[in-house]
Amino acid sequence: MTGANGFLGRHLVAELLRRGYPVRALVRPGSAAPAALPSLQSMPVEVCELDLAQVVRKAALAEAIGGCGAIIHAAAVAQVNPARSRATWNTNIHGTEQALRLARKGGVECLVYVGTANVFGFGTKARPGDETRPYAGRRYGLAYMDSKRAATNRVLRAVANEQLPAVLVHPTFMLGPGDAKPTSGTLLLELLAGRLPGYPIGGKNYVHVHDVAVATVNALTQGRVGESYILGNENLSYREAFALMAHVVGVEPPRWPVPPALANFYGLVCDLKTLFTGRPAQVNSAMVAVANDGHYFTPQKARTELALPQTSIRQAVGEAFDWFKTHGYVS
Repeated sequence: MTGANGFLGRHLVAELLRRGYPVRALVRPGSAAPAALPSLQSMPVEVCELDLAQVVRKAALAEAIGGCGAIIHAAAVAQVNPARSRATWNTNIHGTEQALRLARKGGVECLVYVGTANVFGFGTKARPGDETRPYAGRRYGLAYMDSKRAATNRVLRAVANEQLPAVLVHPTFMLGPGDAKPTSGTLLLELLAGRLPGYPIGGKNYVHVHDVAVATVNALTQGRVGESYILGNENLSYREAFALMAHVVGVEPPRWPVPPALANFYGLVCDLKTLFTGRPAQVNSAMVAVANDGHYFTPQKARTELALPQTSIRQAVGEAFDWFKTHGYVS
Protein backbone atom coordinates (compact mmCIF):
# COMPACT_ATOMS: atom_id res chain seq x y z
CA MET A 1 0.00 0.00 0.00
CA THR A 2 1.01 3.63 -0.44
CA GLY A 3 0.63 6.43 2.08
CA ALA A 4 1.33 4.14 5.03
CA ASN A 5 2.80 6.94 7.16
CA GLY A 6 -0.31 9.10 6.87
CA PHE A 7 -3.26 9.55 9.23
CA LEU A 8 -5.50 7.13 7.32
CA GLY A 9 -2.51 5.03 6.24
CA ARG A 10 -1.64 3.99 9.78
CA HIS A 11 -5.21 2.88 10.41
CA LEU A 12 -5.16 0.95 7.13
CA VAL A 13 -1.95 -0.83 8.11
CA ALA A 14 -3.45 -1.77 11.48
CA GLU A 15 -6.67 -3.04 9.89
CA LEU A 16 -4.82 -5.07 7.26
CA LEU A 17 -2.60 -6.66 9.90
CA ARG A 18 -5.60 -7.36 12.13
CA ARG A 19 -7.14 -9.39 9.31
CA GLY A 20 -3.95 -11.30 8.61
CA TYR A 21 -2.91 -9.62 5.37
CA PRO A 22 0.83 -9.38 4.69
CA VAL A 23 1.62 -5.69 4.10
CA ARG A 24 4.24 -4.04 1.92
CA ALA A 25 4.37 -0.33 2.71
CA LEU A 26 5.70 2.05 0.07
CA VAL A 27 7.27 5.18 1.60
CA ARG A 28 9.32 8.01 0.16
CA PRO A 29 13.10 7.48 0.48
CA GLY A 30 14.36 9.07 3.68
CA SER A 31 10.90 9.77 5.04
CA ALA A 32 10.26 9.08 8.70
CA ALA A 33 7.16 8.53 10.76
CA PRO A 34 5.97 11.49 12.86
CA ALA A 35 7.55 11.46 16.31
CA ALA A 36 4.27 10.51 18.00
CA LEU A 37 3.93 7.32 15.95
CA PRO A 38 6.02 4.13 15.94
CA SER A 39 8.18 3.61 12.88
CA LEU A 40 6.89 1.22 10.25
CA GLN A 41 10.16 -0.67 10.59
CA SER A 42 9.12 -1.62 14.13
CA MET A 43 5.91 -3.20 12.84
CA PRO A 44 5.39 -6.56 11.07
CA VAL A 45 5.31 -4.99 7.61
CA GLU A 46 7.74 -4.94 4.70
CA VAL A 47 8.91 -1.38 4.02
CA CYS A 48 9.82 -0.43 0.44
CA GLU A 49 11.30 3.01 -0.28
CA LEU A 50 9.87 4.42 -3.51
CA ASP A 51 8.71 7.93 -4.40
CA LEU A 52 5.77 7.53 -6.75
CA ALA A 53 5.68 11.27 -7.41
CA GLN A 54 9.00 10.98 -9.26
CA VAL A 55 10.02 9.10 -12.39
CA VAL A 56 10.56 5.51 -11.31
CA ARG A 57 12.60 2.88 -13.17
CA LYS A 58 10.68 -0.13 -14.45
CA ALA A 59 12.91 -2.41 -12.40
CA ALA A 60 12.02 -0.51 -9.23
CA LEU A 61 8.32 -0.80 -10.03
CA ALA A 62 8.69 -4.52 -10.64
CA GLU A 63 10.46 -4.93 -7.29
CA ALA A 64 7.80 -2.90 -5.47
CA ILE A 65 4.87 -4.89 -6.84
CA GLY A 66 6.43 -8.36 -6.97
CA GLY A 67 4.32 -10.89 -5.09
CA CYS A 68 1.50 -8.45 -4.28
CA GLY A 69 -2.08 -9.46 -5.03
CA ALA A 70 -3.64 -6.04 -4.43
CA ILE A 71 -2.80 -2.36 -4.02
CA ILE A 72 -4.32 0.27 -1.78
CA HIS A 73 -3.24 3.67 -3.09
CA ALA A 74 -3.73 6.07 -0.17
CA ALA A 75 -0.79 8.43 -0.74
CA ALA A 76 -1.87 12.01 -1.40
CA VAL A 77 -1.20 15.62 -0.52
CA ALA A 78 -4.30 17.17 1.06
CA GLN A 79 -2.81 20.66 1.30
CA VAL A 80 -5.26 23.53 0.70
CA ASN A 81 -3.02 26.43 1.70
CA PRO A 82 -1.67 27.70 -0.63
CA ALA A 83 -4.62 27.06 -2.90
CA ARG A 84 -2.47 26.28 -5.94
CA SER A 85 0.50 23.98 -5.48
CA ARG A 86 2.71 22.16 -7.97
CA ALA A 87 3.71 19.63 -5.31
CA THR A 88 0.05 18.78 -4.73
CA TRP A 89 -0.47 18.16 -8.43
CA ASN A 90 2.72 16.10 -8.77
CA THR A 91 1.84 13.77 -5.90
CA ASN A 92 -1.87 13.40 -6.55
CA ILE A 93 -1.68 13.07 -10.35
CA HIS A 94 1.71 11.53 -11.07
CA GLY A 95 1.56 9.37 -7.94
CA THR A 96 -1.77 7.93 -9.09
CA GLU A 97 -0.43 7.31 -12.59
CA GLN A 98 2.48 5.41 -11.06
CA ALA A 99 0.10 3.40 -8.89
CA LEU A 100 -1.78 2.46 -12.06
CA ARG A 101 1.54 1.39 -13.62
CA LEU A 102 2.20 -0.75 -10.55
CA ALA A 103 -1.20 -2.40 -10.92
CA ARG A 104 -0.60 -3.13 -14.61
CA LYS A 105 2.93 -4.40 -13.94
CA GLY A 106 1.83 -6.72 -11.18
CA GLY A 107 -1.44 -7.89 -12.69
CA VAL A 108 -3.09 -7.39 -9.32
CA GLU A 109 -6.54 -8.69 -8.49
CA CYS A 110 -7.66 -5.31 -7.15
CA LEU A 111 -6.51 -1.70 -6.88
CA VAL A 112 -8.33 0.37 -4.26
CA TYR A 113 -7.88 4.06 -4.96
CA VAL A 114 -8.47 6.40 -2.02
CA GLY A 115 -9.90 9.70 -3.21
CA THR A 116 -12.09 12.30 -1.52
CA ALA A 117 -15.83 12.94 -1.43
CA ASN A 118 -15.09 16.44 -2.71
CA VAL A 119 -14.73 15.05 -6.26
CA PHE A 120 -18.54 14.80 -6.33
CA GLY A 121 -21.22 17.44 -6.13
CA PHE A 122 -22.33 18.19 -2.59
CA GLY A 123 -25.89 18.83 -1.50
CA THR A 124 -28.05 19.91 1.40
CA LYS A 125 -28.80 17.96 4.56
CA ALA A 126 -32.21 17.13 3.14
CA ARG A 127 -30.76 16.10 -0.23
CA PRO A 128 -27.07 15.31 0.30
CA GLY A 129 -24.67 14.69 -2.54
CA ASP A 130 -23.88 11.18 -3.72
CA GLU A 131 -21.61 9.37 -6.19
CA THR A 132 -23.78 10.41 -9.17
CA ARG A 133 -23.41 14.17 -8.67
CA PRO A 134 -20.96 15.89 -11.06
CA TYR A 135 -17.88 17.60 -9.65
CA ALA A 136 -18.74 20.98 -8.14
CA GLY A 137 -15.39 22.00 -6.65
CA ARG A 138 -13.75 23.57 -9.69
CA ARG A 139 -15.11 26.99 -8.74
CA TYR A 140 -12.90 27.10 -5.65
CA GLY A 141 -9.59 26.95 -7.50
CA LEU A 142 -8.03 24.48 -5.06
CA ALA A 143 -5.26 22.30 -6.44
CA TYR A 144 -6.18 19.58 -3.96
CA MET A 145 -9.76 19.15 -5.16
CA ASP A 146 -8.93 19.62 -8.84
CA SER A 147 -6.01 17.18 -8.72
CA LYS A 148 -8.05 14.52 -6.91
CA ARG A 149 -10.82 14.84 -9.49
CA ALA A 150 -8.26 14.50 -12.29
CA ALA A 151 -6.69 11.48 -10.56
CA THR A 152 -10.12 9.90 -10.14
CA ASN A 153 -10.73 10.36 -13.88
CA ARG A 154 -7.46 8.59 -14.67
CA VAL A 155 -8.46 5.60 -12.57
CA LEU A 156 -11.90 5.44 -14.20
CA ARG A 157 -10.34 5.61 -17.68
CA ALA A 158 -8.03 2.73 -16.80
CA VAL A 159 -11.06 0.69 -15.73
CA ALA A 160 -12.99 1.51 -18.89
CA ASN A 161 -10.17 1.26 -21.44
CA GLU A 162 -7.89 -1.38 -19.91
CA GLN A 163 -10.29 -3.40 -17.73
CA LEU A 164 -8.14 -2.55 -14.71
CA PRO A 165 -9.80 -4.07 -11.60
CA ALA A 166 -10.04 -0.86 -9.58
CA VAL A 167 -12.47 0.22 -6.86
CA LEU A 168 -12.64 3.84 -5.69
CA VAL A 169 -13.37 4.97 -2.13
CA HIS A 170 -13.87 8.62 -1.21
CA PRO A 171 -13.69 9.61 2.47
CA THR A 172 -15.26 12.76 3.86
CA PHE A 173 -13.65 14.69 6.77
CA MET A 174 -11.91 12.17 9.00
CA LEU A 175 -11.52 12.46 12.76
CA GLY A 176 -10.06 10.07 15.32
CA PRO A 177 -6.85 9.09 17.11
CA GLY A 178 -3.40 9.07 15.55
CA ASP A 179 -3.48 12.35 13.62
CA ALA A 180 0.17 13.04 14.28
CA LYS A 181 0.94 15.89 11.85
CA PRO A 182 -1.91 16.94 12.61
CA THR A 183 -4.22 17.27 9.60
CA SER A 184 -7.98 17.27 10.14
CA GLY A 185 -7.38 17.30 13.89
CA THR A 186 -6.10 20.87 13.57
CA LEU A 187 -9.73 21.97 13.74
CA LEU A 188 -10.08 20.43 17.20
CA LEU A 189 -6.76 21.86 18.40
CA GLU A 190 -7.72 25.36 17.24
CA LEU A 191 -10.98 25.07 19.15
CA LEU A 192 -9.12 23.96 22.28
CA ALA A 193 -6.72 26.90 21.97
CA GLY A 194 -9.62 29.38 21.76
CA ARG A 195 -8.62 30.56 18.29
CA LEU A 196 -12.11 30.12 16.77
CA PRO A 197 -14.17 33.13 17.86
CA GLY A 198 -16.85 32.49 15.24
CA TYR A 199 -18.06 29.85 12.84
CA PRO A 200 -18.73 29.96 9.07
CA ILE A 201 -22.23 29.32 7.79
CA GLY A 202 -21.41 26.12 5.90
CA GLY A 203 -20.83 22.56 7.03
CA LYS A 204 -19.48 19.17 6.02
CA ASN A 205 -19.76 15.43 6.48
CA TYR A 206 -17.64 13.82 9.21
CA VAL A 207 -16.48 10.22 9.64
CA HIS A 208 -14.33 8.23 12.08
CA VAL A 209 -10.97 7.40 10.47
CA HIS A 210 -11.21 3.78 11.65
CA ASP A 211 -14.53 3.36 9.84
CA VAL A 212 -12.83 4.56 6.65
CA ALA A 213 -10.04 2.02 7.14
CA VAL A 214 -12.52 -0.83 7.65
CA ALA A 215 -14.53 0.02 4.53
CA THR A 216 -11.38 0.55 2.44
CA VAL A 217 -10.07 -2.91 3.33
CA ASN A 218 -13.56 -4.34 2.72
CA ALA A 219 -13.38 -2.82 -0.77
CA LEU A 220 -10.62 -5.28 -1.65
CA THR A 221 -13.15 -8.11 -1.68
CA GLN A 222 -16.60 -6.46 -1.58
CA GLY A 223 -16.23 -3.48 -3.89
CA ARG A 224 -17.51 -3.58 -7.46
CA VAL A 225 -14.94 -2.81 -10.15
CA GLY A 226 -15.25 0.73 -11.49
CA GLU A 227 -17.59 1.84 -8.70
CA SER A 228 -17.05 4.80 -6.38
CA TYR A 229 -18.08 4.81 -2.73
CA ILE A 230 -18.40 7.85 -0.45
CA LEU A 231 -17.14 6.95 3.03
CA GLY A 232 -18.83 9.29 5.48
CA ASN A 233 -21.25 9.49 8.37
CA GLU A 234 -22.77 12.59 9.97
CA ASN A 235 -23.66 15.85 8.18
CA LEU A 236 -23.10 18.75 10.56
CA SER A 237 -23.07 22.51 10.13
CA TYR A 238 -19.98 24.17 11.56
CA ARG A 239 -22.13 25.49 14.38
CA GLU A 240 -23.28 21.96 15.21
CA ALA A 241 -19.81 20.45 14.81
CA PHE A 242 -18.10 23.04 17.01
CA ALA A 243 -20.79 22.71 19.67
CA LEU A 244 -20.33 18.93 19.70
CA MET A 245 -16.53 19.20 19.87
CA ALA A 246 -16.65 21.86 22.59
CA HIS A 247 -18.99 19.75 24.72
CA VAL A 248 -16.75 16.69 24.42
CA VAL A 249 -13.52 18.50 25.35
CA GLY A 250 -15.03 20.88 27.91
CA VAL A 251 -14.60 24.32 26.36
CA GLU A 252 -16.97 27.02 25.17
CA PRO A 253 -17.98 26.80 21.51
CA PRO A 254 -17.65 29.74 19.13
CA ARG A 255 -20.69 31.95 19.62
CA TRP A 256 -21.03 34.09 16.52
CA PRO A 257 -21.76 33.21 12.90
CA VAL A 258 -19.37 34.87 10.46
CA PRO A 259 -21.34 36.49 7.61
CA PRO A 260 -20.17 35.30 4.19
CA ALA A 261 -19.30 38.83 3.06
CA LEU A 262 -17.05 39.36 6.09
CA ALA A 263 -15.48 35.91 5.65
CA ASN A 264 -14.80 36.61 1.97
CA PHE A 265 -13.21 39.97 2.82
CA TYR A 266 -10.93 38.30 5.35
CA GLY A 267 -9.97 35.68 2.76
CA LEU A 268 -8.96 38.40 0.31
CA VAL A 269 -6.90 40.15 2.99
CA CYS A 270 -5.11 36.87 3.66
CA ASP A 271 -4.48 36.44 -0.08
CA LEU A 272 -2.85 39.89 -0.20
CA LYS A 273 -0.74 39.09 2.85
CA THR A 274 0.46 35.90 1.17
CA LEU A 275 1.22 37.82 -2.04
CA PHE A 276 3.38 40.40 -0.27
CA THR A 277 5.13 38.13 2.23
CA GLY A 278 5.53 35.01 0.11
CA ARG A 279 4.27 32.90 3.02
CA PRO A 280 0.79 31.35 3.32
CA ALA A 281 -1.49 33.31 5.65
CA GLN A 282 -3.85 31.63 8.12
CA VAL A 283 -6.44 30.94 5.39
CA ASN A 284 -7.04 31.87 1.75
CA SER A 285 -10.08 32.98 -0.20
CA ALA A 286 -10.61 29.47 -1.61
CA MET A 287 -10.75 27.96 1.88
CA VAL A 288 -13.24 30.64 2.92
CA ALA A 289 -15.46 29.88 -0.09
CA VAL A 290 -15.48 26.19 0.84
CA ALA A 291 -16.39 26.99 4.46
CA ASN A 292 -19.33 29.11 3.31
CA ASP A 293 -20.88 26.11 1.53
CA GLY A 294 -22.56 23.02 2.94
CA HIS A 295 -20.53 20.00 1.79
CA TYR A 296 -23.08 17.37 2.73
CA PHE A 297 -22.99 13.80 1.40
CA THR A 298 -24.72 10.47 1.90
CA PRO A 299 -22.63 7.31 2.48
CA GLN A 300 -25.58 4.98 1.92
CA LYS A 301 -23.97 3.12 -0.99
CA ALA A 302 -20.87 2.30 1.08
CA ARG A 303 -23.01 1.26 4.04
CA THR A 304 -24.85 -1.19 1.83
CA GLU A 305 -22.02 -2.59 -0.28
CA LEU A 306 -18.87 -2.13 1.83
CA ALA A 307 -20.37 -2.57 5.31
CA LEU A 308 -19.11 0.89 6.25
CA PRO A 309 -19.33 1.22 10.06
CA GLN A 310 -20.98 4.32 11.52
CA THR A 311 -19.15 5.19 14.71
CA SER A 312 -20.56 8.36 16.25
CA ILE A 313 -18.63 11.57 15.59
CA ARG A 314 -18.86 12.30 19.31
CA GLN A 315 -16.76 9.17 19.90
CA ALA A 316 -14.34 10.13 17.10
CA VAL A 317 -13.81 13.55 18.71
CA GLY A 318 -13.33 12.01 22.15
CA GLU A 319 -10.75 9.53 20.90
CA ALA A 320 -8.91 12.25 18.97
CA PHE A 321 -8.84 14.48 22.06
CA ASP A 322 -7.58 11.67 24.29
CA TRP A 323 -4.84 10.84 21.78
CA PHE A 324 -3.74 14.47 21.54
CA LYS A 325 -3.59 14.72 25.35
CA THR A 326 -1.62 11.49 25.68
CA HIS A 327 0.93 12.60 23.10
CA GLY A 328 1.51 16.11 24.37
CA TYR A 329 -0.45 18.14 21.83
CA VAL A 330 -2.69 19.53 24.59
CA SER A 331 -1.27 21.02 27.79
